[in-house]
Amino acid sequence: MKKYLDYLWPLIGLVAVVWSVDLLWDKLKAEAATDAAVHALLEQGGLWDNIRIIASGIGAKIALIPADAFVHAGLATLVAYGALAWYDRIALIHLGRERGVSWLYVSVCSFVTYALSHNIGASVFSGGMVRYRAYTAKGLSAAEVAVLVALCSFNFAFGTILLLGLVLLVEPEILRPLARLSSWFAISDGGARLAGAGCLGFVALYTIGSWLKFRPLKIGKFALIYPRLPIVARQYLAAPLELAGAAGIIYFALPDQGNPGFLIVLGAFLLSFSAGLLSQVPGGVGVMEAVFLAVMPGVPAPAVFAALLIWRLFYLILPLVISLPIVLAFERAQLRHAARDKALEQAGAKAKAADPPIA
Repeated sequence: MKKYLDYLWPLIGLVAVVWSVDLLWDKLKAEAATDAAVHALLEQGGLWDNIRIIASGIGAKIALIPADAFVHAGLATLVAYGALAWYDRIALIHLGRERGVSWLYVSVCSFVTYALSHNIGASVFSGGMVRYRAYTAKGLSAAEVAVLVALCSFNFAFGTILLLGLVLLVEPEILRPLARLSSWFAISDGGARLAGAGCLGFVALYTIGSWLKFRPLKIGKFALIYPRLPIVARQYLAAPLELAGAAGIIYFALPDQGNPGFLIVLGAFLLSFSAGLLSQVPGGVGVMEAVFLAVMPGVPAPAVFAALLIWRLFYLILPLVISLPIVLAFERAQLRHAARDKALEQAGAKAKAADPPIA
């Protein structure tokens, strides 16, 4: 069975790469086709004509962004992906398996994981597949990888609940304009503050559970250990840092005119990106535009679309482009290792057959 898996996983990796390239093309086409005239041209044009049309359309949107905003957005992207790598490192420390797994290895694994899962969707499956391949190669068991994936997902949820609670306490009016999008947001400022307090209450209960050192949940030979205070302390830093970095990309790309401030941008990002993830819409296409336009009526719509395009380029599309060669290189290396192990096994079998039996 292992012999077949050695070749099955690279095939799965290749399928993921092909799927990602197709998805990347669809994303770029959708970004350029927001204009009806451009959409009509794309429907009629050939491949190379469409490439030129897409490049021209995206370039026109990017031209709205000042040069210094790209630098700040790039730095915010590095902060976000650095914090995502910290997610994996925190999970490895929780499992007691951080030794022998370098920061560079963790960072590359995390980068590829989130580049694929943010774009493809179904993050537990797509992210879990990458992590399983990467961390079992470092000696982790399937159960340990499952815990690692679950804890990384919880880190995002923890940071979202923590920051959203703070936003609702300080800026409860952020929900007012969203009432016309969904009746779920039709609550008073007092109700919004109460929801914010509830979010922070959950964070507090989670922390208290760690302080009380709840006993591990044992499932057969496997024990699920409640995160201890040193792990929780790291979560308090890493999770908000990642979300603030991701929201910062949009904040820096927005113009000064009508900019409501970082806290409102952060709140809009948390609400729209979480909704996009829950709906499994890759990149939150459509959801984010609706939320940001509602929350920021003072910002011109083209500027909002341009800022969200920069976010998708920096946070989604460019990481996906960079990650695809990494996936191919990793699977190629794994095939080489499998071939080398097979050759060594055959050489050992031949040597054993050639040795005369000892009387």
